[in-house]
Amino acid sequence: MYWDEDVEKIDRNELEKRQLQDLKASVKKASLSVFYKERFRKIDFDPDSIRSLEDINKIPFTTKDDLREYWPYGFLSVQKDDLVRMHSSSGTTGRATVIFHTRGDLEAWTDMVARSMYMTGMRKSDVFQNMMTYGLFTGGLGFHYGAEKIGALIIPAGAGNSKRQIQLMRDFETTVIHIIPSYALHLSEVFEEAGVDPRRDTKLSIAFLGAEPHSEKTRIKVEEFYGLKAYNSYGLSEMNGPGVAFECPFQQGMHIWEDNFLVELVDPRTLEPVAEGEEGELVLTTLRRQGMPILRYRTKDLTCIINGTCECGRTHRRIERITGRTDDMLIIKGVNIFPVQVEKKLMGIPGVGMNFLIILEREGYNDHMIVKVEVQKEFFSGDLKQLENLRRKITEELKSDILITPKVELVEPSSLPKSEGKAVRVIDNRKD
Repeated sequence: MYWDEDVEKIDRNELEKRQLQDLKASVKKASLSVFYKERFRKIDFDPDSIRSLEDINKIPFTTKDDLREYWPYGFLSVQKDDLVRMHSSSGTTGRATVIFHTRGDLEAWTDMVARSMYMTGMRKSDVFQNMMTYGLFTGGLGFHYGAEKIGALIIPAGAGNSKRQIQLMRDFETTVIHIIPSYALHLSEVFEEAGVDPRRDTKLSIAFLGAEPHSEKTRIKVEEFYGLKAYNSYGLSEMNGPGVAFECPFQQGMHIWEDNFLVELVDPRTLEPVAEGEEGELVLTTLRRQGMPILRYRTKDLTCIINGTCECGRTHRRIERITGRTDDMLIIKGVNIFPVQVEKKLMGIPGVGMNFLIILEREGYNDHMIVKVEVQKEFFSGDLKQLENLRRKITEELKSDILITPKVELVEPSSLPKSEGKAVRVIDNRKD
């Protein structure tokens, strides 16, 4: 059993006492690394000066660039012989970052993931089909070991091979899946092409969605098509991977496991704290990691803390779904736009299909935004006026939210490139 009331419903005062104790230990452990030893010396910081949780402000933020600069072992706080696994980020915006784990680190991470999965209703009797990439990416192995801890039967399917995924679901009566949201939408088209109804022809009851931001409307589409409950999960490789925060059955934000992480929210421009309920950049400090503690890590993820207590009774605070990242923000004609804003609008418009692509072009000194949108096939076989009306509606809906007028191009289903990993939503052809 992975429900621990003493941890999940802990009194906030007691939680903060434990956090302070663990923070002191984590700062001291971090000071053994090359990076933090040098950083603390530069700012004349004494790890023993931590007397309260607020004292974390004495320490500068840590960034992804810091991790890259001290590649590969500059953040280690233990001997290499004490390490048992390495994971890495995708490195899509530069050199990949690497995170190292001791055996104890992996056990703590596994417990968090198992706690999260159990919270949604997953049990030993379930059949868990893991449709995430295995290897350096944390998503596959993170969920795999969490499910194994619970005792469920695991199908380590990995990513891709859609027809085989469906066959595995049917043959082995899969009840729980772990899947990227955009791939879940793509897979729904494969179900339809194969004449298979997941509500009728499978035993699916739970889906864990993660690895990329998605809107509430995308979640609803997944739930309605597959006939299951889809739970949002949040994680990043620098903080272990999946299991940092997770939705409970009430689905009113993700509980961020504060017995493992100290949570801050800051304005990404001023780096000053934002008030509870206001959007800011999530900053996290590891409290239990031994091999590679990270202090005040700027995740680049934008979210907010949800006010009030959850109906489930858990006292760990909740964060809203990630609205975007400060480093995938598009600036067009002086307007800040996140791809998830476009997705949210599109998924709420009747007739829109499962895929879209944003293309940014520059002519002279002017930037242009083109949004290619897959729409249902019947729009191309009927009255062209109906197609034009839909294009205009999409244009108006997007303009009302992103404040600029994009050029909308409607295309047939399955005509845009598909991805079995994180969806490629933006092609930026502008030249600096």
